Amino acid sequence: MEIFNTVKTYDFMSKSKIFLGFSIFMILASYAILFTKGLNYGIDFAGGTLVQVKYEKEAPIKRIREVIKSDPLFASASVTEFGSPQEIIIKIPTSSKSVSTDIGDNARELLKSTGNFEIRRVDMVGPKVGNELREKGLMAMFLSILTILIYVAFRFEWRFAVASIFALIHDVSIALGAISLFQIDVNLDILAAILTILGYSLNDTIIVFDRIREGIVQSKIFDLFKIINESITKTLSRTTLTSLTTFFVVLTLFLFGGEIINGFSFTMLIGIIVGTYSSIFVASPFLKWLGFSVEDYKRKLAIKEKQRIEKEKMRQQYEGGVV
Repeated sequence: MEIFNTVKTYDFMSKSKIFLGFSIFMILASYAILFTKGLNYGIDFAGGTLVQVKYEKEAPIKRIREVIKSDPLFASASVTEFGSPQEIIIKIPTSSKSVSTDIGDNARELLKSTGNFEIRRVDMVGPKVGNELREKGLMAMFLSILTILIYVAFRFEWRFAVASIFALIHDVSIALGAISLFQIDVNLDILAAILTILGYSLNDTIIVFDRIREGIVQSKIFDLFKIINESITKTLSRTTLTSLTTFFVVLTLFLFGGEIINGFSFTMLIGIIVGTYSSIFVASPFLKWLGFSVEDYKRKLAIKEKQRIEKEKMRQQYEGGVV
């Protein structure tokens, strides 16, 4: 299915400096937000206890806050609405006392004067486990990027690898900036979304790079930007269909999936948008800025092909008893 006219070549690269400037601005803005507001680590990474409570009627949040202050165990707890006026979340920072106590029973006893309710969920993570999860999560992200760098450098050329890593850093930075801006709790589901963004963005970038490489081999021109324009034009329909399909599925999850999955789906929405953008407007022109030469690349391919033919000729001679 073709959405765009592939006979006409769209000139994406003529505005490459504008896109680069916009990307740098977004990255710097994201880091500024991260440094000023920081990440709001959830129970999984910061440790603590989370109690989800559902009332039959609208939850009296003001009354709940007054009641829980009377108990030292809940003195530093925060109370927020969770998805609907009937549900609330009580977050309690970790302490040695809270980890060894049945928080659910304590909350049930403490809140009995606030109305009819049920305790729907109690999650508890100790501080040591939280630190370990955070460290392993960062290690997983670092190893993913390192593995991607090695894979792309082996499959294509080192400039392709650097360009793809820059695009991945671009995508993750903007996603983290959005998470920090809206103070979304960073838990294991957010980490899963970030790792999914890495895979999604890389997949898009690899497809574009594959077509660029084909264009370099087949084209008789040596202008890299013209080859990139032709290659992106050929993949534009596929990229648009894939991105829109994924976007609408994740948007449905965000709108109707409930509060529990909102953080994951929001991060994925940002990742799909910036991942599609970066594969076209960031990774591709970055090849030119890294000094990639079509002429040198074709020369290397010609040398490899010559060596392959010579090896094949020697193998045939050996099998025929000539050598």
